[in-house]
Amino acid sequence: MPMNKYESYKKNVLEASLWLSEQGYLGSQRGSGGNVSVRINESSMAITPSSVNYRELSATDICVVGFDLSIIEGNGKLKPSVESGMHSIIYQRRPDVNAIAHTHQIYGSVFGLINTPIPALFDEVSFSLGQLVEIIPYALSGSPELVINVEGKLSNNANAYILQNHGILALGKNLDKAILHAELLEKVAHIYYLALSTGKPINTLPESIIELVAALRNSEVKEAKGKL
Repeated sequence: MPMNKYESYKKNVLEASLWLSEQGYLGSQRGSGGNVSVRINESSMAITPSSVNYRELSATDICVVGFDLSIIEGNGKLKPSVESGMHSIIYQRRPDVNAIAHTHQIYGSVFGLINTPIPALFDEVSFSLGQLVEIIPYALSGSPELVINVEGKLSNNANAYILQNHGILALGKNLDKAILHAELLEKVAHIYYLALSTGKPINTLPESIIELVAALRNSEVKEAKGKL
């Protein structure tokens, strides 16, 4: 039997979702929090369905959705993630992004509650994530307002964002990179949390390095746009 043209995308999304769930990045192992997607082409993506325990999913349950949110392929029973609009706007505005992990990880989410961005603290993390992990203002999950709020922050070309009172977004050129960026964000959020708890001044990276980080991220996005 010939392989369905979307099969590899669906399998990759499922594998990434299961790993994130098992590692505690999606809030609870029995729940259905968070969502994962991968770009298929310039107008569609594969994304997890809404409100289903990840351990109960199969690759056939992963939805293929157009950036206009039309359903291209599914199992006929499950609806695409309510956050499909959020994923869609990221792919449309950021040609360098080919995969997205929206998680409810603990330390990243802490900064969404105290409304505090995470500055550039380590060069190896910042070169991957960007010069600042910004806070995206709160809006109800799955709402058009949240899509607008996300779109408003994408121009900084970062690979990670914190959703106020919600969770985090990790972006990447592929699923492995998106998951790595979720891990790096959790690492730096944990360390920053501990450093803040000491009450002592926080040393951020030198301004020259922060400018270099920004230039690198801008260059990668510009290069991706040039390939369209």
